Amino acid sequence: MSCRRFHKLARNGSVLLIVVIIVVLMLVIGMGVTSLGMYGRLFAVRSSSRILARSAADSALSQAVDEMNAKLKIKPWNDTTLPAATDVPVADIDAVASFDYTVSEESNDVYSVEAVGHAVNSVHTIHSTLRLYSPFDYAMLTRGPIELKNAARVDWINYQPDDWSARIGTLSVAQSAVTLMYGSFINGDVMVGVGGDPDEVLTTKSGVEITGGAYQLTSEPPLPAIDVPYNVETMTSQGNINTSRIINASGKYDKLDLGHNEILIINEPVTLYITDGVVMDNSSLIIVGGPGDTDNDASLELYVEKGFSAGNSNGFANNTKDARRLQMFCLPSCKSVKLKNASSFYGAVYAPYSDITLDNGADIYGSIVGRTFILKNSGTFYYDANLRDRTVNDELVRFTTDRWSED
Repeated sequence: MSCRRFHKLARNGSVLLIVVIIVVLMLVIGMGVTSLGMYGRLFAVRSSSRILARSAADSALSQAVDEMNAKLKIKPWNDTTLPAATDVPVADIDAVASFDYTVSEESNDVYSVEAVGHAVNSVHTIHSTLRLYSPFDYAMLTRGPIELKNAARVDWINYQPDDWSARIGTLSVAQSAVTLMYGSFINGDVMVGVGGDPDEVLTTKSGVEITGGAYQLTSEPPLPAIDVPYNVETMTSQGNINTSRIINASGKYDKLDLGHNEILIINEPVTLYITDGVVMDNSSLIIVGGPGDTDNDASLELYVEKGFSAGNSNGFANNTKDARRLQMFCLPSCKSVKLKNASSFYGAVYAPYSDITLDNGADIYGSIVGRTFILKNSGTFYYDANLRDRTVNDELVRFTTDRWSED
């Protein structure tokens, strides 16, 4: 064989070998790309299923809380049976996802939820503790403006070392929705509406001191319309309360209209439903407790359909000095509450549709919830932290999630 032919065959063999190597490399690369695609799809499926499982667990927790709050509306509270569900399909999700949940009692009025979400092969579990929330968690809470006049002070009493600070807050994000006039003092925090800028919402004059901070709410506290207790709402009205008297039984009345120097005394646990308004003339008084309260259990829950108007040197004398024993609830048709207390006021007012004005020189101990609120006097507003000691049979309470863990 000639040398030229030998080199030609050698060259042809080298080309064939190179082609074979290229083919093998392409096969390897193709298999790698296929594997990457397959693993990518598997990862996407697993990620999607984990996300769906978590969403399903969130839905389970939300439904469990809703069920517990539905139970709260039935008085008296009964926890013989607690909400539970199994294999509930998640609405508005095309993929297959479901959830389970169980509610159990940890201790007196403290409950926990185990919420489990399922999607494909993924499982997500949320463990959460429920606590009772009330609008009376705040010293002052309004839908709109709060104004503290000159030298007004907000402080607090009956708190524990581990309590969160006293707070005043508005749901509004409008400019100057909270106005603190000259020399005002707040021992606590100021909260503004969700998404609001504290620097815009809060206006302070010279000499104002806030010991805490100014923050925006992370979620909007519920301010539901109040419901009159069924047993009182369905009573036959006993007419007007327009003379001095002692009332030691719950009842329904058209109007509470106390004239000059007239006195209403409450010596037992009493609920009053006034279908019209409350008018208190100069020096008239509603007294809760005192010498006639021999068993020391006097309390008043006052439900007002329309406005509340008080003249000079009158108001409430809560001799128990416990804000939980004097609570006034105003229905949506009640648009105005004006108090001019003759002495220190111990009580809580819930009137989320009312413009509230406190115009007195005495100190106030309790909590105020209104549409707007003006504190005109130079006395001190003391938030009573005992109002945070709630039970499942109290008005306005709702279960909210407190602590939780996930796995």
